[in-house]
Amino acid sequence: MKRNKKIKKKTRGSRNSKLSLFQKPDIKFFRPCPLSGKDAPTIDYKNVKLLKKYISESGRILPSRVTSVCLKKQKEVARAIKRSRLLGLI
Repeated sequence: MKRNKKIKKKTRGSRNSKLSLFQKPDIKFFRPCPLSGKDAPTIDYKNVKLLKKYISESGRILPSRVTSVCLKKQKEVARAIKRSRLLGLI
């Protein structure tokens, strides 16, 4: 004998569960990459003032979701930070 079971969809755990209470669920915030576009600073291992903005207090590289840097520029920033660490600039 086969039983027909109805599968109920769970509505409790939606993908928008991490939104704040005052944010509308359809709105996503978009911040443009600060290192791309016009008048953007060049990423260089000697530019310590710029690189310190992308390092936490403990010395770790901040993720791109925090700094809103695009993937290409995030890789360049990480490479420059590692170079300047190696040379003792940071």
